[in-house]
Amino acid sequence: MSGVNEIRSAFLEYFGRNGHEIVASGPLVPRNDPTLMFTNAGMVPFKNVFTGLEKRDYQRATTAQKCVRAGGKHNDLDNVGYTARHHTFFEMLGNFSFGDYFKDRAIELAWNLITKEFALPKDRLLVTVYAEDDEAFSLWKKIAGLSEDKIIRIPTSDNFWAMGDTGPCGPCSEIFYDHGDHIWGGPPGSPEEDGDRFIEIWNLVFMQYEQLPGERINLPRPSIDTGMGLERVAAVLQGVHDNYDIDLFRALISASENAVGVEAEGAQRASHRVIADHLRSASFLIADGVLPSNEGRGYVLRRIMRRAMRHAHLLGAEEPLMWRLVPTLVREMGRAYPELTRAEALITETLKLEERRFRKTLARGLTLLDDASAGLGEGAEFDGETAFKLYDTYGFPLDLTQDALRARGVSVDLEAFNTAMERQRAEARAAWSGSGEAATDTVWFTLKERCGATDFLGYDTETAEGVVTALVRDGGEAMELKEGETGFVVLNQTPFYGESGGQVGDTGRMRGEGGVELEVTDTQKKADGLFVHEVRVLSGKVTIGLPLELLVDATRRGSIRANHSATHLVHEALREVLGTHVAQKGSLVSPERLRFDFSHPKPMSGEELAEVEEIANQIVLQNAPVETRLMGVDEAIEEGAMALFGEKYGDEVRVVSMGRALRGAKAGKTYSAELCGGTHVSRTGDIGLVTLVTEGAVASGVRRIEALTGAAARRHLAGQDARVREIASVLKSGQADVTERVAALVEEKRRLERELADTRKKLAMGGGGAGDADKGLREIGGIKLMARIVEGLNPKDLKGLADEAKGQIGSGIVVLVNASEDNKAAIVVGVTGDLTDRFNAVELVKVGSEVLGGRGGGGRPDMAQAGGSDASQAEAAVAAIAKALETAAPAQA
Repeated sequence: MSGVNEIRSAFLEYFGRNGHEIVASGPLVPRNDPTLMFTNAGMVPFKNVFTGLEKRDYQRATTAQKCVRAGGKHNDLDNVGYTARHHTFFEMLGNFSFGDYFKDRAIELAWNLITKEFALPKDRLLVTVYAEDDEAFSLWKKIAGLSEDKIIRIPTSDNFWAMGDTGPCGPCSEIFYDHGDHIWGGPPGSPEEDGDRFIEIWNLVFMQYEQLPGERINLPRPSIDTGMGLERVAAVLQGVHDNYDIDLFRALISASENAVGVEAEGAQRASHRVIADHLRSASFLIADGVLPSNEGRGYVLRRIMRRAMRHAHLLGAEEPLMWRLVPTLVREMGRAYPELTRAEALITETLKLEERRFRKTLARGLTLLDDASAGLGEGAEFDGETAFKLYDTYGFPLDLTQDALRARGVSVDLEAFNTAMERQRAEARAAWSGSGEAATDTVWFTLKERCGATDFLGYDTETAEGVVTALVRDGGEAMELKEGETGFVVLNQTPFYGESGGQVGDTGRMRGEGGVELEVTDTQKKADGLFVHEVRVLSGKVTIGLPLELLVDATRRGSIRANHSATHLVHEALREVLGTHVAQKGSLVSPERLRFDFSHPKPMSGEELAEVEEIANQIVLQNAPVETRLMGVDEAIEEGAMALFGEKYGDEVRVVSMGRALRGAKAGKTYSAELCGGTHVSRTGDIGLVTLVTEGAVASGVRRIEALTGAAARRHLAGQDARVREIASVLKSGQADVTERVAALVEEKRRLERELADTRKKLAMGGGGAGDADKGLREIGGIKLMARIVEGLNPKDLKGLADEAKGQIGSGIVVLVNASEDNKAAIVVGVTGDLTDRFNAVELVKVGSEVLGGRGGGGRPDMAQAGGSDASQAEAAVAAIAKALETAAPAQA
């Protein structure tokens, strides 16, 4: 029982048998401590349990917690590879008591594990206690049987742990292993304590006090927090002094040796160790959602990756190396940490992409650096302006410039470098502060520059904590937001998605100490990476620096995820059914529905819509995992990934893939692959159901589909089914016969409408019997005038009737006024051909239209039509036209 995986399992199983809940490792990006860049200790995931802010259904826990120390206060990056025990990534084994057992049981459990389960020789062990902790001193003597010379009192803060300036704290007790007198070093507290003979393997923290401003009081329920470095204890159990000689690192280093053909001896030893260590930290960070960038956590990841890649270059690797080692890492650690296996494709693509680009940057930058620094000897200073040019123009980071020159004893003029950097920022500010919309967003650019980009945590969580870095109200920065006020909150990290790529922004709640509560009504992205939360303060007061608990509306987010993933499936299904000319022209992904605009020259048939829906649901039923990879944008498009309309892409893009194609040239291959930065379901089955509800035109050559998913789709279909049942009941038919019965009724309705229209036309013309042509006919100044007022006719039929009437009277003028149910009127005037030189139908219809409340009309001299708003004036309109004829007829006689 000496392999790393066996030791980890044995530790967890031992505490599991002793009443501890075995808790999976928390993520490397802390969700509950926004002051930390990375999880750097085993207790971090339990911080809120210790402080009483969070309650769990267990009082004892044990974990193997993944940790990273590579940025901020806890930064071991530069030492890795050159010492026996420095790592950027390490595993911390721990057991925790939340107000349950205390010192005596903690010491007993620890001693039994290392001396009985792990069978470490007692004569090689010694412990330290805080100088004032007489209780712990006595317990070690009683429980472990250690002599007083093996229990060392340490008066310094090394043996007193505190969470911060205030909060829980307490004395520590550390367990050391003696590697033997053949290694230089002395016990803790001695002048030689920095040697490597006595190595700490376990630290027991007795959390028994609370530090208040100016005083320290006893905690009502003292707790236990322990941490055992897995790599360190593995070295002890495997009989080696160096962590890099344990089985896990031997496997990784062996894979590195085989890949480059260079043994891990001599000058190459450190490079292989750096690669092995950094492979672990980079892979686990990527698996936990961190991707390389130029800011924040992403920048630390990029530094780790590029440091390893530079060592691969030093080993002579001619092709990207890191990604080729991922299978070995997954084989060694994937069972304990399944997230490695799930993210293997993402890790591989990310490492490959970064190293491919970095090799170009490295080769070009080193050449330029060599030219620019030629002649500089030890103790010289490299020009800061040139260092900035290497960074700004050629992408060669400052730390690489410093690294490359350090071997020659040359430093960089940092003052000149920073001056050049500030000059560039000033120019960027001036360029941003233009006119129009850009000017109104200047505040966001300023905040982005000062606060940095917001770390987005929302790909794999909907809850987290963040620290307020800025507040905005009424278009300007503010120091606080009070109860009842609205404004904008900027945080150092957030799980809230900012609107982009068609996906709407998240909503939810924020909470802080002292009863602070905010409603998040929207989230937007500003200034290339600043997430801005629109809020209303429900209670309390928000100030800069305030830690907040962040709670995304999980139900709403779940619906958005489903609709976004369904959008990808519908897009690909449209291309499959309609053709590859289909391209996205816009989209909206909201919690209620999805909307997708696409290029297509004509309406879709019912059969085509049904086929698109069927294909999308076939992929849903596959319940295939939704996979994400990081790739270069050109490479992604070359591999067939589709770019989304209106989205701006950087050099690196997320490629979201889902499903397996069932037919055609793509059969058996990935069904949908798109460049996308949005949030998605974990598996296609999480979409539940896709239902298309509308299809129509939005512009020339552009169609729009709207669809529903999941519960909304089921409600829609249930509503349709209920309506069919209701219709069947009204028709007194079975549901299967509804379509046929409705079609028959529609045809019958059309027949009756035609008959009614014919009847109305006959009535309009006097009934159609003998002598009916004379009805409504009179003479004015020798001119025949047929004037009739009708009701319920289609206005489109009036001209036809007027033509028919003109035929009946031979020579004369016809006036027809139609009154509708809403009191609107339509009037037609017809003039027979022999009279058009004397009477103009357009002028006559204008006379009648004005009486009806209209504004004239249009047509030809022989036929004109107009409308009006007051059908009650139909008789008056006819009379007005007759009067106009009386006036005109004698003059034309």
